[in-house]
Amino acid sequence: HNDVLDNHTKYCRATDKPVAGLLKDLKRRGLWNDTLVIWGGEFGRTVYSQGTLTKDNYGRDHHPRCYTMWMAGGGSRPGQIFGETDDFSYNIVKDPVHIHDFHATILNLLGFDHERFSFRYQGLDQRLTGVEPAKVIKELLA
Repeated sequence: HNDVLDNHTKYCRATDKPVAGLLKDLKRRGLWNDTLVIWGGEFGRTVYSQGTLTKDNYGRDHHPRCYTMWMAGGGSRPGQIFGETDDFSYNIVKDPVHIHDFHATILNLLGFDHERFSFRYQGLDQRLTGVEPAKVIKELLA
């Protein structure tokens, strides 16, 4: 929520090299095609300031609609960008992704048919992708 420049710089330094090392190691060991790596969070950050607008305390609020996730290996399409926001990065204007569609895509990459894959919960068969229609996002597949 605050001190964006210092916090993000510190956290990126702590994660960039280890994640790059993991991806390189998966390729080197021949595990790239069999391993799906997903990186993301449950929300993004607004592009506008939260709190005071000073160099020392600049911050951003949670953004539930617009955020970034990436996938690597495991049959995902390299370099693919999917979805688009407005000029203020506040609303989705193209190709929104519902969580059930994302789950259907992940299950497809893992070799499961999301419409047949179910689990038992409180005596009922449930689907990870829910009861409403969900679709595999073909643009994210290699």
